[in-house]
Amino acid sequence: MKPYKQPVSVLVVIHTPDLQVLMLERAAHPGYWQSVTGSREGDEALIDTARREVAEETGITGGSLTDWQRTNTYEIFPEWRHRYAPGVTQNTEHVYSLEVATALTAHIAPDEHRAWCWLPWQDAAARCFSESNRVAILALAAGRPSER
Repeated sequence: MKPYKQPVSVLVVIHTPDLQVLMLERAAHPGYWQSVTGSREGDEALIDTARREVAEETGITGGSLTDWQRTNTYEIFPEWRHRYAPGVTQNTEHVYSLEVATALTAHIAPDEHRAWCWLPWQDAAARCFSESNRVAILALAAGRPSER
C-alpha cells in the first residue's frame, strides 16, 4: 500500500525576468491550469520538495529558486482526500518562485499534465484555477512576493 500524502506542499511559480509564467494544464482536469505544485515526501526540506517537483513536472533543473516565506492553508478537494490519512481535510502550501533566463521547453509528465505554455503574467493569473496561485502571480508581478 502506498503511504498517505503529507498535507504539506509547495507551489512554485516559474517565470522569466520579463514575467512570462509557465502554466501547466492538469491531465485529470482539462481546463485547470496551474503552476508547479506537489507534496513533501518523507522529511525532505521544503526547498528540496520545490526543486524535485519542478524537475519532475517540467524537466527544468536550473534557475534561481526563492522561498517567499509565505504559506497558504486550503481545503483539500474531496476527490483527492483519499490520498491523505483519514480525517485530513486541509493542506499547508509553501510558496516559491523560480526565475529562469528564458522561456524553456517543459517536459511534462503525461500522467500529471496534458499541456503547458508560457503566458504574460496577466494572462497566467487569469488562467489559474487556484486562488492562491493567482495571488502568487499577482504578487510576483507587483514585486511583492512576501506580501499577501
